[in-house]
Amino acid sequence: MAAPVDQRIAVPIDDPNADTEWNDILRKHGIIPEKPPSPTPLIEEAILEARRLAHENRLEGKDLSDLSDLEDEEDEAFLEQYRQKRMQELSALQKKSVHGSIYPISKPEYAREVTEASQNGPVFVNLTSAQGSNVESRVLSQLWGQAAQEYGEVKFCEMRADKAIEGYPERNCPTILVYDKGDIVKQIVTLATVGGVRMSMLDLDMILVEVGAVKENDMRVLKRRREAEDAEEEKAAAGSKGIKSRRDGIKRGDDDDDWD
Repeated sequence: MAAPVDQRIAVPIDDPNADTEWNDILRKHGIIPEKPPSPTPLIEEAILEARRLAHENRLEGKDLSDLSDLEDEEDEAFLEQYRQKRMQELSALQKKSVHGSIYPISKPEYAREVTEASQNGPVFVNLTSAQGSNVESRVLSQLWGQAAQEYGEVKFCEMRADKAIEGYPERNCPTILVYDKGDIVKQIVTLATVGGVRMSMLDLDMILVEVGAVKENDMRVLKRRREAEDAEEEKAAAGSKGIKSRRDGIKRGDDDDDWD
């Protein structure tokens, strides 16, 4: 009589990851692999950590006037701690604020006012258009003035492109140059990649952060971002209300038709 031949029996398995007594038996005998650990605890831990950080940083980006408005909502000691922090930050900014306005420069001044000055920190140069019809150039000049006032610790210079570089193409205006330690570390030709004529201080903030001129957690950057987010939320809420009102109007119109 022939010896019996080992044969693997096909064991029915509906869902190898299901928590069933049958699957436990199969795992015990190595027929199916052990169930991988559930990601749920890790996800829950990440959510809790995110909520904790959001709660701790809920006052980031708020200035002294904003903090005063929260006196009825927040713990007094906690508010005072943030108030002192803001005052220290403002004091530090005032000490570093040695500029505060745009430096119009000429070609003979370029090396001293830009290249050499960048040894002390990033210097931003706006090469402007010679034509008043260049909308992007006008937009950037307005933002340049606002940035120079807000970020007094950063040097902002401005010069007509054709005066800085002979024969510089008008189609490349405006051009942003950022110098640091004597070298160009950032160059943006026209505003096509930074919002075009819709470029805003949010876009300029991103450039300042990128080159290390200001920190990402700078209260001026955070405040502007928060205001933009609040505006978007209000806009979305208003849009939802408008859609609901139109739907209600249509429904009322249909109801009126039923009475005709």
